[in-house]
Amino acid sequence: MSSLSIPKGIEGDYIETKEDNLFFDVKGLLHPKNRKICFIRYIPDPKGDRIKANINYKKIYDLNNRYSYLKEFYPKYLFYSKELDLELQGVKNNDIKKIFTPRDCFRELSNKNHITKIENRSKQLCELFLNKGEIPENSIGITGSTMIGLAKENSDIDLLIYGTETSVAFQEKLKSIFEISNKCRMYKNEEYKRHYKWRVGGSNISFQNFLKSETRKLHQGKFYGIDFFLRYIKSPEDWNGNFYDFKFENYGRISIKAKIIDSSDSIFTPCSYKITPIKIIESDIKFDDVLLNILREISSFRGRFCEHAKLGEIVLVEGKLEKIFYKNSFIHFRILLEDQIKDKMIILS
Repeated sequence: MSSLSIPKGIEGDYIETKEDNLFFDVKGLLHPKNRKICFIRYIPDPKGDRIKANINYKKIYDLNNRYSYLKEFYPKYLFYSKELDLELQGVKNNDIKKIFTPRDCFRELSNKNHITKIENRSKQLCELFLNKGEIPENSIGITGSTMIGLAKENSDIDLLIYGTETSVAFQEKLKSIFEISNKCRMYKNEEYKRHYKWRVGGSNISFQNFLKSETRKLHQGKFYGIDFFLRYIKSPEDWNGNFYDFKFENYGRISIKAKIIDSSDSIFTPCSYKITPIKIIESDIKFDDVLLNILREISSFRGRFCEHAKLGEIVLVEGKLEKIFYKNSFIHFRILLEDQIKDKMIILS
């Protein structure tokens, strides 16, 4: 895959604004013509514990806090999308100072003589995956705080791998990479407790239910004792159109029991699962059998739902119900998992 085939301003990239010294992380692969859908991540703050170009920065974690911060200080970065039926965060093209990409970051670190410990470990993990995973060099990159020069000593390693076939093949090799490397491994049992608070803190998901999915995920672990997280991005030819080809309508919340009939897209961001509904537990709209038959998919842009369920498993799913149109034709309903506290996918059997 040519590196030129991957456009700038997609999932995993970061945007720096021209005027306000703000950093946003880009969400999704398809975007409006005049702006990028992205969420505020790092803000100037005199008390911030990260420094870049003599400016102190603070990281905003919680999604609600991100919205409230922009509403109070920078409402111009909020907009309503009729296509997604949602208020979103985004930066207009003419307000963008720079787009940072993971592939550029890896390339730049490979050519630098003096780099920090976290930069070095991120680069080394890329090199390990390139060597043992047999992936093309332009198919891997470093994202997160390291990419934009705002990492701390205890920051995580965030990597991206690009390309549908490359991603699927590499995912298959990960187990053997863990086996041959004494520095790169999956989490140990006792380490999942901290992971649990970070992943599902505030929700009513039990630790046992959390472990059912989490202990088998291959896209996360430790490298030289540092947490790493890996995301996969499909090839552009598999993105299925442009931003304006799709329209989503919000139908409120729904909770169902369903069977996973295809989990092949579960490793990607955004991830998705094809389902056969078994039973409606609760719904904001009345569902008959006809509607039930066209509820066919679970989707999420959140990394915590990647690799979450496998083919044939029965799951309890709770999230936002959406009607999907493609080129003005109705396709089906999906459940979107987006809320840290309320949304869930639990393995029942």
